[in-house]
Formats: sequence, structure tokens, C-alpha cells
Amino acid sequence: MSLPRIAVDAMGGDEGVRVMVEGAALARRRHDQFKFLLVGDELRIKAALENHPNLRGASEILHCEDVVAGDERPTQALRRAKTTSMGLAINAVKTGDAGAAVSAGNTGALMAMSKLALRTMPGIDRPALSALLPTLGDNDLVMLDLGANTECDARNLVQFAIMGAAYSRIVTGIEAPRVRLLNIGTEETKGTENLQAAAAQLKAAADELAIAFDGFVEADKLGRGDVDVVVTDGFSGNIALKAVEGTARFVTDLLRRAFTSSLRSKFGFLVSRPATELLKHHLDPNNHNGAVFLGLNGVVVKSHGSANAVGVANAVAVTARLLEENLTERIAADLARLGTDNLRNVPKAAE
Repeated sequence: MSLPRIAVDAMGGDEGVRVMVEGAALARRRHDQFKFLLVGDELRIKAALENHPNLRGASEILHCEDVVAGDERPTQALRRAKTTSMGLAINAVKTGDAGAAVSAGNTGALMAMSKLALRTMPGIDRPALSALLPTLGDNDLVMLDLGANTECDARNLVQFAIMGAAYSRIVTGIEAPRVRLLNIGTEETKGTENLQAAAAQLKAAADELAIAFDGFVEADKLGRGDVDVVVTDGFSGNIALKAVEGTARFVTDLLRRAFTSSLRSKFGFLVSRPATELLKHHLDPNNHNGAVFLGLNGVVVKSHGSANAVGVANAVAVTARLLEENLTERIAADLARLGTDNLRNVPKAAE
């Protein structure tokens, strides 16, 4: 199947051109149908492509020297959307020169530029940032919002659930994903008014939305594998995500320290190495890289700024799969199934 080409912000991320090009090349080796629009400094991109002939013939370069800084305010970055590699990559999606965009740059700037250029889909008030988290189950967990919206009303949460379920169907193949709202308890009486209202709407519309909704989930159950989609506001979601990532690093560092503390420990490490390597692979964020801005009229994927080539390749693979599986069309169909009249009945916070 021939896919639309993917615009890659080659200047974003901690390592910039070298890692972004290397990651795109790795993705191309895994899937030879991928084609790219590499946006950034032409001389640097051409130099990097010398080591990747497989990518060179499948890519076009859009020259741009201006870069969005990692600490730049979104409002400042917006003023330079027409001159930066990030802005031009997103604009390529808007004009149809690319089917999707991938960037490892400033998250806030990427969201602001994407929302301004692509706009939200009909029936969606706000886009949400979604990512895959590893679990003990057979599939990764889709979680959203992870920082795009610090405050959300009940209608936002219902829309996030619709978008997250559509994403989950693509990555897991489960027709009726298990959806939960993140809360401080699982009892029906727990949580804010927005959580209560969103839960009531999702419970009533579960059949129309083809989801398995059963209320709330607490943060300590995220990795158990008992849920496919977890919905929350961006403030709580970002904190939960950072806690999960920090715990993963803590466990990894603790094991490394324990296995090097003595000669006996080093021997124990050799014996248990297959298990620890599996754990390391499971907890490595590069193997789950690729956060998606859901709810836009186009596909935009955020790669982690510190991602290596494997991480970038995985972000590209996520992007391609969303294009292949027509993510935006699926979300639109689910919104239509629920109906705008039903969504109007969900309380909306004052602007």
C-alpha cells in the first residue's frame, strides 16, 4: 500500500539532524514503502543522508535553518511558524504536501502550531496529547490527555474517550476497548463534578461508542493491563506520566546499583541477565515513543526530545500506522455515531 509521505522536523530534539535522519532511515529499512519530506538545514541533512542511501532516494528536502528552541514560549514560536522547521513540517500537512508530521521539538510550540494550522475536527473542542504506556497485559495502554489541556470539562473528557478508543482500536485491534477515567478512587461517588458527568455520559453511550466503560481507575493500576484507554485532564495526566517514567528509571537504576554492589551480586546479574534485559526493553521509553495529537484535521506525532534512532523510528512507525488506518476518519465516524445532540447534553465549562 502506498502511503502519503511523512514530514519530519529534522532540526527538533536533543540531537537534531543526525538522530532524526538516522531514525527515519531505520524506519525506512523496516518498511520500504515509507517516503519522507525532511525539513531543516539542507547541507546538514544531505551530509547525514550520505550514510543512509536507502533513505536518500525516498526523501525530499525542504530547506530551513530556523529552529524552535526547547525553552521557547509557544506564543513566540507561533510568530515564526512560517520560517521554522517545525512550522514548515506542520504546514506541509495542511497543504497536502505530506500526510503527517513528526517532530521531537518543543511540545507546547508543536501543539500551538498544529492547532492553529490544522484546526480541530468538527465535534472536537480541544485536541489532546496521547501516548502508549507499557503494561503487564498483552497490549500497551492508551492514555490522554498528557499535557495539552491543564483544565478540562466533562465534554472534553467524553471527546477524549472517543478519540482514545479510536486510537486504541488501531494499535491493539480490540473492537471494544476498556475505557476508564483516572480518579482518586473507583467508587462512583469519588471525583469532581466533571468526572461524575463524564462517567454518566460514557456509561449511557457505551453501546453506541463500542467501548467497555466501567467507571474509574486509580493511578497505581495503570500498568496492570486491566484497561486499554485511560482518560484524564492534561494536568493530572502529565503528572501521572512523569511519575510512571520516573518509577521506571528508579527501578532500572536500583537494579543496576544492586547488581554491581558485590562480586556475588555481579554473578547474580549474569544468571538473571535474560530477565533483566527483558525488563530493560519493556521500560525503555524509546520502545514506546510517539505521542499523538488527537482531534486535529491531520496527523501530528511528537517524538521524545531525548529519543535515539530506535525511538524516532518507532515514532515514524506509529505515524504511518495512523495514516494507514485512517485515524481521523475513524474518530469522525465515532463522533457521528454518538451524535452532536448527545454531546450538547454534556456540561461544558464556561470559556
